Amino acid sequence: MARTWSKRRLIVALVALSWLALPVQAQEQNFQIGTSSIGELKYKPGFKHFDYVNPNAPKGGTLNLSTTGTFDTFNPLPAKGELADGAALVFETLTKSADDELLASYGLLAEGISFPADISSATFRLRAEAKWADGQPVTPEDVIFSLDKFKQLNPLYANYYKHVVRAEKTGDRDVTFIFDEKGNKELPNILGQLMILPKHWWEGTGSDGKPRDITKTTLEPILGSGPYKIAAFTAGSTVRYELRDDYWGKDLNVNVGQNNFRNVNYTFFGDREVEFEAFRAGNVDYRQETQASRWAKAYDFPAIKDGRVIREEVPNALRAVGVMQALTPNLRRDQFKDPRVREALNYALDFEDLNRNLAFNAFKRIDSYFWGTELASSGLPQGRELEILQSLKDQVPPEVFTTPYANPVAGDPQKLRDNLRKAIGLFKEAGYELQGNRMVNTKTGQPMSFEILLSNPSFERSVMPFVNNLKKIGVDARLRTVDASQYTNRVRSFDYDMIWSVWAETMNPGNEQMDYWGSQSANQQGSRNYAGIANPAIDALIRMIIFAPNRDEQVAAIKAMDRVLLANHYVIPLFYSNNSRIAYWNKLAHPAELPTYSIGFPDVWWSKDAK
Repeated sequence: MARTWSKRRLIVALVALSWLALPVQAQEQNFQIGTSSIGELKYKPGFKHFDYVNPNAPKGGTLNLSTTGTFDTFNPLPAKGELADGAALVFETLTKSADDELLASYGLLAEGISFPADISSATFRLRAEAKWADGQPVTPEDVIFSLDKFKQLNPLYANYYKHVVRAEKTGDRDVTFIFDEKGNKELPNILGQLMILPKHWWEGTGSDGKPRDITKTTLEPILGSGPYKIAAFTAGSTVRYELRDDYWGKDLNVNVGQNNFRNVNYTFFGDREVEFEAFRAGNVDYRQETQASRWAKAYDFPAIKDGRVIREEVPNALRAVGVMQALTPNLRRDQFKDPRVREALNYALDFEDLNRNLAFNAFKRIDSYFWGTELASSGLPQGRELEILQSLKDQVPPEVFTTPYANPVAGDPQKLRDNLRKAIGLFKEAGYELQGNRMVNTKTGQPMSFEILLSNPSFERSVMPFVNNLKKIGVDARLRTVDASQYTNRVRSFDYDMIWSVWAETMNPGNEQMDYWGSQSANQQGSRNYAGIANPAIDALIRMIIFAPNRDEQVAAIKAMDRVLLANHYVIPLFYSNNSRIAYWNKLAHPAELPTYSIGFPDVWWSKDAK
C-alpha cells in the first residue's frame, strides 16, 4: 500500500501534464505560477491553500505504515537496488500537482515557469527561500546536475527526457532546458516533476570518509530539501522519517494543511499475511487492500465491529488513471514471438470463474491499455482515429479495422472447453501440434514451455487456474515466486519468460509511452517495456501522441495506439477495480471531502493524537 504513495512522487512517468500558462500578477519575462491542460487554472495568483486541505490540521503524532519486500538504498537515482518506501518525503520537485484538478500543477521549488510559443525551451525560476536541509540554497546547478545524472543513470528518465538536449543556468535563480524539437507540449510539464538532488552533497565526502558515488546504492541518509528527514532505520526492515522544524517550504500555499505527521514509520514485511496481521493488531495504522477475497472475508475482527477500524471504498484515485494489469510474455523469448501464440494464451484464462470464486465478483476484466478512462478505444475506429490507422495500414493487424477487441468469455465448463479448442487452433496456425499430452513446435520439436515469475506468493492463487488450464492443452507453464530483490533484478534485466505487470496511465499520455512500448526501450535494461515491443507502427503513433497539436488529435492517436497494442496481443489482460479499498485505525483523520483525483494519503491526513 505504502509503496503506491512513495512511487507516486518518485516515478515521473505517472504524472504527465499538459500546459496552459497563467500569468502572475506582476508578470516578468512571461513567468507563470502554474499550468493546466484543461481550461484555466482553478487557483489564481495569491491563493492561500488548496481547497481540499484542512489548513488548521494539527501537526504531530506518529503514522505507522507497512509495505512488503525490503530495501537497500536511499538513493532514488540509479536503477539499482530496492529504494526505501517513503524516500520521497525527503526530496522535492520543481512543481507540485493539485489533486482537485485533472491536469494542473503549481510552483514548489520553482516560483515561476516560462516557455516560448514554439516550446523550444522552458525556464524555471527557483524560489529564493528554497534550501537544502543543511541550509544551503537550491541552485540552478542542482537542477542541471539532477537532469544530467537522471538521464545518465536511469533508463526511465533517459527515455522521458530524451528530447531535452541540455540545461543551462540563465540567471542567478533561473535554469533553462533546451529541446531538440519544437512543439512537444509535455516537456515543460514533466520537467516540473523532476526530482532535484543536492550537487554539493553528492560531490562531497560521506560518513565513511570516502567520496560519495551517486551511481551506487547507499544507506547513508540522503540530504534533501523536503519536509522530512531520515531519522533512523534498520537496514531492510524499518525506516523512521521525522518532520523537519526548519523545513523552508512549510508555509507555502501548496504545502498548507499537508505534511502533518511528526513521524512516519515504515515496517517492511516479507509476507503479506503477516503484514495484514500487523494491521489487525494495531501495529500498522493504514492499509490499502488489493485482495478482494480478503476484503470480503477477513475484515471482521473486533476493531472493525466496534468502530476502531474504519473501512471505505473510494473512487477518487482512479478517476484520472487508466490501468493495464496483465500477464506479460517476454517477446525476447522465441516461443512468444508469434502473436497467435500470445492470443492462444488469452483463451486459457477463465476470468469469470476466477472473479467469482476468488474475488467475489469484485473485479472487471481489462480490455484497454487505458482502461477506465475516456481514452480507451471501443467499437470500430471512426473519424480521425480511422484516418490515422489507415495511414499505417500496411503496418498494423487487419482486424484493427474489422473487429473490435474483446477478451474471451468463459465462466462455465462448456465455454472453457470451447475457448481451449480455439487456443489449440491458434497454436496449430502458429506451427504447433499436440503430441500426446504436450504442445510441440513441429519445426523445432520444442515443447511450449515457460515460467511465470512472480514477486509475491499472494499472486499464485490468481495465476494457478490459468496454469492448470494451459496444462489441459499441453502447455507446460510453471510458477516461480522469488524475493523482492531477485524479482527486481530479473525484471530490470528482462530475465523472465512471463511476469505480472501493471502500467498506469494519466489522462495526458506522452513521453513515457516510449518507455512503455517504444522500440528504443525494448532492449534498454531497466525500462518498463516489459513485453519487449519493437513495432514501427507503435513508434509512429507515440510520436503522434507526443506532438499532437491539440487534444482531439492527441486522443485520436491514443485510441489508435490502444487498438494496435491490443490487436498484437502483447499481454494477457487481467482485472482491476474502479474503487480503492482502504482501512485505517480511527486515530487517523482526513478532510470530509477527499481530493477529487486522490485519496490524499498521507499528505492531507492527520493524527488525532497531535497536540
